[in-house]
Amino acid sequence: MQINISERLMNFVQKKKKYEKGQFIFYAGDVIQNMGIVLSGSIQIEQNDFWGNRIILDKVETGGFFAETYAITGEPLMVDVQVIEDCEIAFINIQEIMNGKNVQSKIKLSQILVNICSRKNLKLSQKIMFTSTKTIRSRLTAYLTYQAKINQAMEFDIPFDRQQLADYLNLERSAMSGELSKMVKEGLIETRKNHFILKEIE
Repeated sequence: MQINISERLMNFVQKKKKYEKGQFIFYAGDVIQNMGIVLSGSIQIEQNDFWGNRIILDKVETGGFFAETYAITGEPLMVDVQVIEDCEIAFINIQEIMNGKNVQSKIKLSQILVNICSRKNLKLSQKIMFTSTKTIRSRLTAYLTYQAKINQAMEFDIPFDRQQLADYLNLERSAMSGELSKMVKEGLIETRKNHFILKEIE
């Protein structure tokens, strides 16, 4: 479904740009009119505080899109958008289209944006469920259970490395790694890098 939405959005693209790993596409505080579509590579949406602490809100890979809410509302960004793999981004100037005279384009784009925003709200709700519990293990088990469900398998790869997973779940990496080690010793999981196998309890 996401690829289908991206294909429909391509009809509205006005420019494309390539970025290298480590570059920032948008910074917190920017006021933007463009939403982006990831044509290749991947980016992450993150929140960084004054002291350098980071929370990863989302990872967006090929076929995904970002910044649509800020482009619609004109509100300053509360997040940074950083490239984590060399990528090419297509941009759509939402304000220009919505303020233009082509009524048909406005209607089509509005329908797509409603779909996107609904899906993003659902994804945000899922993240809140992962991070609302108090213990490290409960956050890990909630996230890994969700991954097993969407992959329809007990063995799967997650889209984050260890540091990114810790940032996404708002955990200290060392404490999270320690809990993962305990879960391995208890026979609950097997893991190597971003690969996980969930084990049934006998």
